[in-house]
Amino acid sequence: MTIQQLYELYLEFPSVQTDSRKIQQGDIFFALKGANFNGNAYAAAALEKGAAYAIVDEATYAADERCILVPDVLDTLQQLARHHRAQLDIPVIGITGSNGKTTTKELLTSVLSARYRTYATEGNLNNHIGVPLTLLKIRPDAEMAIIEMGANHIGEIASYCRIANPAYGLITNCGKAHLEGFGSIEGVRKAKGELYDHLRHSGGTVFRNADLDYLTEMAHDIPGQITYGTANAQIIGRAAGTGALLQVTLLSSGLETQIQTRLVGAYNLPNVLAAVAVGTYFDIDVDTIKKALEQYQPSNSRSQWLEKGDNKIILDAYNANPSSMKLALENLAAIEAENKWLLLGAMKEMGPESEAEHQALADLAAQLGFRNVILTGAEFSSTRHNFTWFATSEEVLAYLKAHPIHQAVVLIKGSRGSRMETVLEAF
Repeated sequence: MTIQQLYELYLEFPSVQTDSRKIQQGDIFFALKGANFNGNAYAAAALEKGAAYAIVDEATYAADERCILVPDVLDTLQQLARHHRAQLDIPVIGITGSNGKTTTKELLTSVLSARYRTYATEGNLNNHIGVPLTLLKIRPDAEMAIIEMGANHIGEIASYCRIANPAYGLITNCGKAHLEGFGSIEGVRKAKGELYDHLRHSGGTVFRNADLDYLTEMAHDIPGQITYGTANAQIIGRAAGTGALLQVTLLSSGLETQIQTRLVGAYNLPNVLAAVAVGTYFDIDVDTIKKALEQYQPSNSRSQWLEKGDNKIILDAYNANPSSMKLALENLAAIEAENKWLLLGAMKEMGPESEAEHQALADLAAQLGFRNVILTGAEFSSTRHNFTWFATSEEVLAYLKAHPIHQAVVLIKGSRGSRMETVLEAF
């Protein structure tokens, strides 16, 4: 079966599913394989639950006439998504970066949805499976699409660009993330820069943070550039106020206003300004942008401000790397409060730099004057510090239940694998 023929079936049954447990009537089931599972084995079950067709790549599981045998299910899924993208005559914005890409994607979605029928990556489904699934959820009524692209190896962003073909792109930043796969900060920039490479060759447009000199260098020879930042940019804004929640003052001519966000930390300023830049470019007025950004409520353990009992909690436990950790600690240090606590989980995928980076983080906490610090995870086991250490978040939870924290501002942060959100139960 050709991709065009498969696409005709998709147009008749435009709902794709890769998890047989979530099958709904009329879905097309793609039997993906993983390190510990073989989706082909669940094709029959998917059909019994109501799937219209099952795409498989092992003949043993293609006995039913509704099973479509292909050479490789994942490759077929990606080809189908690429073909679907080619039929869409709408702006597609690609977003990547070390920190803040999911929050930026959510802010852009909030702003663009105020005027356009906007489809965007759900959650952080930003990998080799998530990108095609996101594209295949875009319906004929779409007016705008935002595709988040995550990566931990060089070449991944380029592969996603071949599928999604974005005409617009945004790199939030390039920090010390996934060093195990990228090898160095130079490797991070090369990998994230694959989005710029695509736009350079296709004549696309970038939305660029003018405060980051390395992005200026990376974006050379791209004629279409819309800039944002704290100075020397088309969209200029500054962090204002002294509260824990970010307030932004827009200073660009014709856009002068203040935006009171529900995001914690001045480190979210570039994310907000990126949303302003994109919204302005697509002819959304500043009052609508302001309203959309002020109504956006962060979730999923990202830059959340929670009040539990007599404590105020900053929950940012979905992702962590040296760059985001530094910003988070500096932000807490700037908050006016007598009683502050750091509950820090280990940073994952740091490779050979792991021990040095975890030591640097412990040193930074000490340098900033934090006294109430709990470090969690094996990665901290060999670091030198005077703080409390536990191997797991479950041990931290038990400790906090026995030694409750009161009347404090608490930062809970760590990589997803550290499961630091677990400790919320103690508050």
